[in-house]
Amino acid sequence: MGLTLHLGVIDQLYATPPSSNAHKATKGKKRRARRKRGKGRGIVSTGDVAGWLEERYGVMQHFFDAHSQDIADALASDVAGSLENLLAGGPGQLSLATATGAIEAMFKKAISEREFDRLGIPGVPTQAAMSGVNHRLKRPYVKRAPRPSFRDSGLYMASFRAWVEE
Repeated sequence: MGLTLHLGVIDQLYATPPSSNAHKATKGKKRRARRKRGKGRGIVSTGDVAGWLEERYGVMQHFFDAHSQDIADALASDVAGSLENLLAGGPGQLSLATATGAIEAMFKKAISEREFDRLGIPGVPTQAAMSGVNHRLKRPYVKRAPRPSFRDSGLYMASFRAWVEE
C-alpha cells in the first residue's frame, strides 16, 4: 500500500477584479497608473497564488524540507494509533486526520513566526512583507510595519491543506 502526502490549498477566490470606473477617484499620473494596472486583470484564486509562490519561492517544498522529520513523526504516530486500534479489535481503517491537521498547523505557524524569512530563500523576506502591504485594508500599499512573508490577506495561509492519498 503506497501513500502519497499532498500539500496544497483549497481553491478560493480572492476578490473580484477592479471595475472599469475604479480609476476615476484619482487625478493625474496616479489615475493613468491605476487604469493601466487594472486592465486585463482577472479573478485570482488561492490556487493561482499557491502556484506562483511555489514557482518563484518553493514555499511548500521549503516547508517540507525544513519539517520532514516532524511530518514523518506525526504520520507515524497516526499509523501507530490506527494499528493499536486494529489490534484492540477496533475498525481496521487507517486514519491520518490528526497528522494532516498537525501538518497544517505547522505550516501556518511557520508563516506566522516568519520561519521562511530565516531559511535563506532568495527574495525572502519579500519586498511586500518588508513594506507591510496588507490587502485586507482599504489602502494596502501604505507604509506599515513589516509583516511575515506569504501572509498578505491571510487567505493563502488559511486555505492550506495537507492530505494523504493511496
